[in-house]
Amino acid sequence: MVSGALERGATVLLEHVGTRLWGFPPRLMSPIVTQLGPIRALSWFVCNMPQYERTLSVFGAVRTHLLCTTISLINGCRYCSYGHGYALGLAYLHEHGRLFPLSERTLGELCGLAPGVIRHHIVKAVHRAGLHNELRWLERAITLTTAEDQRPTDYDDARISHLVRMFGVLNSVGNADNTEPDEAHSPLNKDYHLKLRYAELWAASTP
Repeated sequence: MVSGALERGATVLLEHVGTRLWGFPPRLMSPIVTQLGPIRALSWFVCNMPQYERTLSVFGAVRTHLLCTTISLINGCRYCSYGHGYALGLAYLHEHGRLFPLSERTLGELCGLAPGVIRHHIVKAVHRAGLHNELRWLERAITLTTAEDQRPTDYDDARISHLVRMFGVLNSVGNADNTEPDEAHSPLNKDYHLKLRYAELWAASTP
């Protein structure tokens, strides 16, 4: 009884945090609480979310979501690949006024493919998007995601290494639960007009 109440309370709290940040209760919160346990799940978020938010502030939304999407694709997580792929698309449109070459749905089709294949498609899209300065960050994220030793080797590496380790846990939970995708994991998800424009541009680009 107590355990069940703790799980429900922890889930409600984490869903509230998600709603405050992104405008909706993320579907992954309940599986995280179930798999990690309520106390460990809350502790994990307390330890990881502030560092993630600092990385988001330092790297910017486009780079951060590009890395999170790529890490999640390599780890085969549909849930996080979609949520951060959608966030990447919204951030790129917000900053550059046009669509990122791959939609969250197209990115999702790469899930589970070999890392080299994923890298090929992502690097090609990054070039087409004119994000040439992001390539070194992307390459390092791919290297650390596929390496046995994921420890950072310099100051910049520390942020990427944390993303790799953080999403290793999130992706593992999403894969074990087979969590269905929901919305963009970004404050931009609350921008109704941006999301409407994004949807209209993709609809207009489809033959």
